[in-house]
Amino acid sequence: MKSALGICVTVIALCFLLAFAAGNDVRADDRTVKIVMIGDSIIEGKVAELDRIPIQLEFALKAKGQSVSVTNAGVGGDTAAKGLARLDRVVKDDTDAVIVALGWWDMHGGFGPNVTRAALAAILENLQARKIAVLLCGVRAHTNFGEEHERAFAAMFAGLAREYNILFLPAINDAVMDNAQLTAVDGLHPNAAGNKAIVAQILPIVEALIDRARTRW
Repeated sequence: MKSALGICVTVIALCFLLAFAAGNDVRADDRTVKIVMIGDSIIEGKVAELDRIPIQLEFALKAKGQSVSVTNAGVGGDTAAKGLARLDRVVKDDTDAVIVALGWWDMHGGFGPNVTRAALAAILENLQARKIAVLLCGVRAHTNFGEEHERAFAAMFAGLAREYNILFLPAINDAVMDNAQLTAVDGLHPNAAGNKAIVAQILPIVEALIDRARTRW
């Protein structure tokens, strides 16, 4: 009788343990993925807050059933070096993933790509040391420094992505370049419609980023 009772207690205890483990797995899957977008004025946005890329991206991801929060850490005029200087302040250790979109102002300012590369490499090393998933975004830009300058930057972005084995988007603003209907009157920054076009373009790779971020749990 005692033996039967002992077996019954053991079975009940195992059932509780299995139920607890299953419940924890569900909660882990449902846990909110915290994403930070660090960049310049393209990320910060020159439109109403609700139309800016980070908020529109969060809306789009939630519409697809993703449990996420997307923080806007864009600052107009930021170079890669300025982004590095504030990285630890805006990317907390509980961040799961970071979208790095810096380099546009470096290109416009005539910086050499190696200068920008050094700052971006330091950002990537910082994030990887903290086991934060990363999506690196390059950028297209019309500058006064010629096509060779632009090609050098494109090669620099791609090279960094290969070296650090991270997700890569060659140009975050590709969806709006050369389309006056998707840019502001300055012809540089995306307008509200342009931001939605950018979000639609980057959505699949951001979902891949979320998959990578969940592995850190």
